[in-house]
Amino acid sequence: MYNGRVTVAGPADVHELGGLSVSKLAVGPFNNNAYLLRCRETGSQVLVDAAAEADRLLDLVGPDGLDLIVTTHRHRDHWQALAEVAQATGAPTAAHIDDVDGIPGATDLVLRDGDTVVVGECPLEVIHLVGHTPGSIALLYDDPDGAPHVFTGDCLFPGGVGKTDSPEAFDSLYRGVVTRLFDRLPDETWVYPGHGWDTTLGAERPALAEWLARGW
Repeated sequence: MYNGRVTVAGPADVHELGGLSVSKLAVGPFNNNAYLLRCRETGSQVLVDAAAEADRLLDLVGPDGLDLIVTTHRHRDHWQALAEVAQATGAPTAAHIDDVDGIPGATDLVLRDGDTVVVGECPLEVIHLVGHTPGSIALLYDDPDGAPHVFTGDCLFPGGVGKTDSPEAFDSLYRGVVTRLFDRLPDETWVYPGHGWDTTLGAERPALAEWLARGW
């Protein structure tokens, strides 16, 4: 069961957790989900995927600014507003080391598996999931006040893992998602994907064998 309160603030859905506020905004022609994470204690803010429509993202950020912009992977639809939002806010940028070459401009903070992205007093663990791209990551917030919350980029959606370009890439992504998310985290873990609706691991778990059999 989702452990936070869901409200609506303007165009963005807002999930209020114990220590973290999560604002979700769909932007661009592919309805990419951008997530503004705000520490409720300190006001520190981190943006996950400056995908498109910089003006709308900057309105979401508001006057308090950004401490960091994290790009979950190198596909163009996830970073088209990155340069403009970074310039307007002065926020440093972050991405996994294996995807930085595919993201225009300098990456200020190079991430690796097991690193921590800090939003004020709220730590998020970087989980490297190879397959959608070489440097795809998920960000795990293990909420001390409730269920875990994981931002999966294009690695996990309602109904399956993200798109892959070969059987080997699918095997890698599927194995990573199963062993590093499903085998580790409880069913009530809330999943925020890079496009579309949220889900939970419990809602998706019964279909894992089906995903493996179909190969996508």
